[in-house]
Parts: sequence; structure tokens; C-alpha cells
Amino acid sequence: MNDVARVAGVGTMTVSRVLNGSANVTEETAKRVYRAIEKLGYRPNEMARALRSFKSRTIGLIVPYLFDPFFATCAHAVNTVAREHNYSVILTTSNEDPVTEFNEAQSMLQRHVEGMLIIPADIRKSRVSQAEFAGTHIVTLDRPVHDARLDSVQVQNQSGAKRAVQHLIQQHDHKRILFLGFNRNLYTVRSRFEGYRRAMQESHLEPSATFDCSSEETTAEIIDNQLQGKNPPTAFFTANNLTTRYSLHALLEKGVRVPEEVALVGFDDFELADILHPTLTVVRQPASELGRVAANLLFDRIKRDEFPEEGSRIVLPVELVIRRSCGCKARHSTVIA
Repeated sequence: MNDVARVAGVGTMTVSRVLNGSANVTEETAKRVYRAIEKLGYRPNEMARALRSFKSRTIGLIVPYLFDPFFATCAHAVNTVAREHNYSVILTTSNEDPVTEFNEAQSMLQRHVEGMLIIPADIRKSRVSQAEFAGTHIVTLDRPVHDARLDSVQVQNQSGAKRAVQHLIQQHDHKRILFLGFNRNLYTVRSRFEGYRRAMQESHLEPSATFDCSSEETTAEIIDNQLQGKNPPTAFFTANNLTTRYSLHALLEKGVRVPEEVALVGFDDFELADILHPTLTVVRQPASELGRVAANLLFDRIKRDEFPEEGSRIVLPVELVIRRSCGCKARHSTVIA
């Protein structure tokens, strides 16, 4: 900065004002400073600036894992919003482990992040509401935690699942619909099961579910056992896109025709779902919007430096995208908002 000041013929304080966008510098002086910056190839020392202002201009993002396209899409949206605010994102994963999540959140504090966005691993065991995080702005997305002070952004898990199962019952007359879940401990899976259960009971049908579809192998074994049972299901409702893909792979391996022999509807859209054979009927949740809304809410809290007694709870709508795996014959996707 001293070199820039010398070349521009100004004081170091003037250089600082120009870099910080101060209105107390004339246009001609600012031009001289910028010409000197360009000539010298000067780049501000962001760490030194952060230490002086006590702002790191970084936020933390903790997601369960990145091999699920849904979480990767959320992370991309968060990063886009952060760039718009001239912030950087420190991204890490919890692997659905609340202890790892807690350790990673502590590491974020040590790096002086100004806020955190977290998709909680297990909302019943999350520790991000403990006292050590009280001075850090935190927004949860996709799944809430049991702390009313924290902002949360979610989607219509229960009503979206209910709508999808009602479509199988009312439009295709399915009576034996099996719910396939990835993990019973996940808030989203439990909420979607509740929507499934309500749709079945309101139609006087018996709910049937399994929550162990955490890999291709276990999902294939479950589906094989179900289809060989006395009263095999005529349709499957899968609770997230990983379970949908595991299930579809198992059905194709067994040579089961979808939807002729068994229908399939999944929660969450994903790339290729509209070009597979058959194309997949899904409940589409707004992954990019989820990340964008949560990030904007966090930056609003940072800007206002607010720690409300009761945080905001935002619920985003989902859509039922009708394709062919449910039994519909439509040539093109039909979206039911």
C-alpha cells in the first residue's frame, strides 16, 4: 500500500479510502490510485484487512455429503449467493454424523466465519445450538433443529409425498404401495413417510414401509423379497433420489418392467430422470432455490447483526412432475404445482 501511495503521489490513508469505496476521495485522485494499483499489480491482503475489521468475509457450509446431487446443487446455489456478496464459502461434510458435524462447526468458529449454513445430520442430536455458537449467525436448510432461535428453510415434504401417493391411488388404482426410505433417522424421510401414511389411511389402505435402503445391495434384496411375497406391492414410493436410483437399478437388474409390472414414483428430481426408460415421475423440490433462500437469509442476518428470539421458518413449495414410471402415458412431463 505504501508503494501504491508513492506512485500515485498520495498518502496511504487515501489509498485505503479508495479501496474501501469512501466518498471522501475525488474522482481524479481515485483514478491515480487505480492506475498505480494496475501498474504495480497490487492485491490487498485480505487477512490483514479482516484482522483490522474483525470480519473474515467467509461463511461456512456443512452438508451431509456431496455424492447426492441434491446437496451438491444446494451448495452451488449457496456459493453463487456468497459471491454476489463478495464472500467466500468454506465447505465441508458431516457424513450424516452429528459428532462430525459438531467438530466441523467448531472448526468453522476457529476460522472466524461470520455465519454458517447447515443441513443437520440428525436433528435430535445436533449440537449447533449450544452456547459456544450463540454469537454466530446460523441458518439450517432442508432439515430444522430443535431450537426456535435458529432460522430454517425447508420444503413441503409431507404434502408433496401425500400428493404423489394420492396420484398412484386415485389415477392408477394402486392399493399395495410400499414406502422405501433411506434412513429412518432423517427428518425429511420421516416427514415424507407421514405424507405417504396419511394418503394411504385416508384411502382406507394399509401402509407398508422399509427404512433400510442405504445401498444398492440392501435395496435390491428388499425389493426382491417384497416382490416374491404373498401379496407383492404394485407400486413403490421412494423417499429420496438415492433410494429412487437404487430401486430403479434393482428393478432393471431383475427384469421387472416399469410401470407395466410395478409403478415407481420418487421424491426429488435428478438429472437424467426425464430421459431414462421409463421417464420417472417425481416430486420435484427446488434445490437451487433452497440454497439461495437460505444463503440470502443468512446474509440478511449478518448485515443486520440480528439474533432473534424466534427465527424465521420458510417452507418452499414442491411440484409433482408426471412422467411415465407411474403409469401415465404423457409424452411430455406435466407439472402439478
